[in-house]
Amino acid sequence: MIDVVDYQATRTIDARPERVFAEASDPRTLDHWLPRGVHVESARLPEVTVSHGEPAERDRALMRTEDDRLRVEWGTRDSSEYAGWLQVAAGAAGSSEVTVHLTFRDPGHAPPGGQVEAALGQSLDRLADQVRQHGERPR
Repeated sequence: MIDVVDYQATRTIDARPERVFAEASDPRTLDHWLPRGVHVESARLPEVTVSHGEPAERDRALMRTEDDRLRVEWGTRDSSEYAGWLQVAAGAAGSSEVTVHLTFRDPGHAPPGGQVEAALGQSLDRLADQVRQHGERPR
């Protein structure tokens, strides 16, 4: 039996859901809000390469966006040891609720739980900052 470890965090961001999703799903801006030391490169979605750790490990991954559902999904390409998703939903008074969920199917591949939880919170804080810095984009 495979042990599965899940983590999830939610954050309210004071911006329209479409605006938050545009920032969260843009491969060119992922490095600005993902956990420190995680870098995503993509020549063409859904294929991406994720670099992380010291010395940097490079993993082949997939990233898919579902614009109509305001959802981003990702995971390792050559194995099923890691996957995640980000969902943006409408909140109160024009705000957004952003939930990010990570699944590690190999606990040996997962960082310690406290680090993951802290990284999720910090990433959502940086995403909120990124949205605030760029303001509303034209509709």
